[in-house]
Amino acid sequence: MHDTSALIEARVRRFVDERLRTNVYLDLEPLTLARWEVPGEPVPFAEAVGQVYEPFVVGTRWGRPWGTTWLRVTGTVPGTTGAELLFDLGFNAAEPGFQAEGTVYRLDGSILKAVEPRNAYVPLEGDAGDTFELYLEAAANPDVADGFRDFRPTPLGELETAGDDPLYVFRQADIAVRDVVVWELLQDATVLLQLMAELSDTPRRAEILRALERMVDAADPDDIAGTAADARAALAEVLSRPASASAHRVHAIGHAHIDSAWLWPVRETQRKVARTFSNVLSLQEESDFTFAASSAQQYAWMKQFQPELFSRMRDAVASGRFVPAGGMWVESDTNLPGGEALARQFVRGKRFFMDELGVEPLDVWLPDSFGYSAALPQIARAAGSRWMLTQKMSWNETNAMPHHTFLWEGLDGTRIFTHFPPVDTYSAQLTGAELARAERKYAEKGVANTSLVPFGYGDGGGGPNREMVAAAARLRSLEGSPTVTLSSPAQFFETAEAEYPNPPVWSGEMYLEFHRGTYTSQARTKRGNRRSEHALREAELWATAAALRGAEYPYGELGGLWETVLLQQFHDILPGTSIGWVHREAERRYAEVLASTERITVQALRAVAGEGTTELVANAGPYAWEGAAAMGIAVVSPIEAPPATVARTMGGFDLSNEHLAVHIDESGLITSLIVRATGRETIAPGERGNLLQLHRDTPTQWDAWDIDEHYRRHVIDLTDVVSIDLVPHPTTAIVCVVRSRGATRITQTLSLAADSHALEIETTVDWHERQKLLKLAFPFDVHADRASSEIQFGHVQRPTHTNTSWDMARFETVAHRWVHVGENGFGVAVANDSTYGHDITRATRSGGGTITNVRVSLLRAPLYPDPEADQGEHTFRVSIRPDAEIADAVREGYRLNLPTRTVAGAGPVESLVAVSSDAVVVEAVKLAEDRSGDVIVRLYEAHGGRASAMLTTAFDFDSVIETDLLEREVDAAAVTAAALDGTEVTLRPFQLVTLRFANPVLRASSGL
Repeated sequence: MHDTSALIEARVRRFVDERLRTNVYLDLEPLTLARWEVPGEPVPFAEAVGQVYEPFVVGTRWGRPWGTTWLRVTGTVPGTTGAELLFDLGFNAAEPGFQAEGTVYRLDGSILKAVEPRNAYVPLEGDAGDTFELYLEAAANPDVADGFRDFRPTPLGELETAGDDPLYVFRQADIAVRDVVVWELLQDATVLLQLMAELSDTPRRAEILRALERMVDAADPDDIAGTAADARAALAEVLSRPASASAHRVHAIGHAHIDSAWLWPVRETQRKVARTFSNVLSLQEESDFTFAASSAQQYAWMKQFQPELFSRMRDAVASGRFVPAGGMWVESDTNLPGGEALARQFVRGKRFFMDELGVEPLDVWLPDSFGYSAALPQIARAAGSRWMLTQKMSWNETNAMPHHTFLWEGLDGTRIFTHFPPVDTYSAQLTGAELARAERKYAEKGVANTSLVPFGYGDGGGGPNREMVAAAARLRSLEGSPTVTLSSPAQFFETAEAEYPNPPVWSGEMYLEFHRGTYTSQARTKRGNRRSEHALREAELWATAAALRGAEYPYGELGGLWETVLLQQFHDILPGTSIGWVHREAERRYAEVLASTERITVQALRAVAGEGTTELVANAGPYAWEGAAAMGIAVVSPIEAPPATVARTMGGFDLSNEHLAVHIDESGLITSLIVRATGRETIAPGERGNLLQLHRDTPTQWDAWDIDEHYRRHVIDLTDVVSIDLVPHPTTAIVCVVRSRGATRITQTLSLAADSHALEIETTVDWHERQKLLKLAFPFDVHADRASSEIQFGHVQRPTHTNTSWDMARFETVAHRWVHVGENGFGVAVANDSTYGHDITRATRSGGGTITNVRVSLLRAPLYPDPEADQGEHTFRVSIRPDAEIADAVREGYRLNLPTRTVAGAGPVESLVAVSSDAVVVEAVKLAEDRSGDVIVRLYEAHGGRASAMLTTAFDFDSVIETDLLEREVDAAAVTAAALDGTEVTLRPFQLVTLRFANPVLRASSGL
């Protein structure tokens, strides 16, 4: 028996594809084209328009990878209304943003509109009979992911290896007339077909199917244009049926997630942003919808490179149609940036939006970052934000997040109203399948009924097209579908808060059970970030001290350096998941940042230390060491402790100082690490630390992104030694170990300095492995049921066991400068200077008890998207500090990352800022963003308990107030007393506080 419904549906779909789609455009008239091939990198319109153009015809191959071709487009405006230009640059099946793209310019240099797959028309301006001349900037961007079908090594990710063969065939350049009635009929049919596909065998489904059948009958296949209105009338009744009162309510917001770099370089993102934003402004001339776009950096690019477009954007922002979202410089990663850097994302982002556009975004817009730090709620609220949106947690491999609307509580107890769209995409097209998924998955059923859907092509940009806006209009209230309201972020969040005043609470980090390799991939990028963050801290501190002495504070230069670092914290750059071009550029720019901060620091210290030849030590860190107070300058003095010793023994080497006794065996592995004061052994019996372990690293899906749990089943211990020797040093005991495996060579120096409580290990790897993961392991004789890992402005504790599926899925974790494991009375801190990935597990010890195994992830070698990822030389420093509490771990992390420096000057200088409690850490000292000369001091409680401290300064001031991150006054919560001789603060665990000292003046006795 034939399935009548299936036959009718097949007939309808064939009619739509063969009759409607092919009759939307009529009366095609070819355009006249001429070409100029840009010999190198892209050039602005003003340069391109003056070049010599040669004739060009449709059907010609064009576009070497990453090349740019300018086409002069000429023609005559026809007398028929509805005329448009149609272009096909050689588009393939991939979505916009991952292949060829174009920008159409008027003769005055203003952008008319972009040309992209699924949005390839350009409105034609002028009166009938007018001739016109336009310029099309065509970008031959390669489809590096092959339409997301192929994630294999490719040479296309580097300009030098991409080749010169043309990638595309130019297929169309026509004037065409759009039949609006046929187009509207196509939208009617598309929405109904999509809705019908989501309905089960119900009367509503049958009703829609029969109406579509009547549509086909009403249309004459030989005269679609003449009968389209009748066909539309056949659908009017089913399209007029309103949604049920209980239907899920969707707030649809125009959006275009534009990765600031990924499978394309930063310079191409700048053009993608122009294309997308010009598309939006063009579409808003014919449709009423709101578009939300994040990332102040992208707006800043438009201000710099496309001022006319930026002016139109400013007008659209003022009218409420174009909404800056997120309030951050870029949609950054949130696991890897340091605390001050994550704060500066908001400071730089919000200040740009406020200064340039007169608006302050109140939402945090991070749909695609790879997990969310427990520090983020406090940082966001401290920046004045009220709400947060994320989408990425839907990618969890093992456990589903239990809520879609909730309060997210951070490590200090701060909460932020958070929404996680059940549509499970940040690039919706408002299809029936997407809306049905949003309604089906929405976890708050029965207590709330509203969710957000960002619609518009994303990742590589593109944004909404007119088909999506047309779908929204038809789905405003349609039986069988959720309702769709065209909305804005603020409208949605205000509605959701009112609807759900007491939502559930999710406490702690939102760990993404996926993309765990992002803590380790592209080690040079990560090292550049870590070094730059600390170099900027040092430069700002000493520049502030110099400014208080009368020197000029380099506001502009420091701001520009911060913007470079913040851009490179984007969630596909710092995590190491971009093409090689992006990471090579990042490494170059980090080198520039470090050169500039070094110059600023040296100049500032020269002004602060004064003229003289006394050898001084300058300490930018928050703790005293090497004889210098925190954030102060002291006279260099010899170390009073006896030197450490090292001796060769029958079984290896013994290193010793006043605090530690270390045995290194003949394989260069640590078999004993004893605290001399107590005799407590740190290394588990029969185990060996400093063990380099090489794993097979072949993720199931995303190479640079993922470390899959099965890597653990394939491991090689690197214990063979090429050489092991003592290294002479007057005060430090040093052993050097060299290993090799194939073309890879590893050199380690294990150092125990005089008076040091920590063993330091420097590992230099000349890395030439492929699809391997290198870890550095330490089996500790402690029974730790949890591990503490530093994050921004504090630390989190994670179980070392696997009691639950959530614990099991957390097999690779992120930490900043240190991790700590311990039992009552004894702990061990492992600090690092540039790594982030760790795994910390427990194993059964022979004879009973457990071993806590801490492993630091050093290197990976993924093949996609950068087949040369991490090849070459790297250096890592790790320190092992036994008998350590959390306070010791915090100090060790800063020591390893903020080394002192030796300078010549007149004499010691008082600490610019001093704090009486080790638990209260000063994270930043700088001058205020408003250039008032006020001094900003940012501090936090680092140990996880309540803390009181007296803060003193080397300068006098008129007043001190508490501010938010944007340095605006807030109610005093931490300052309990303030006077010239000290400011008393009391902080809750992990509390972040910003203080503003107004009108500072030098103390005569300060020595500054």
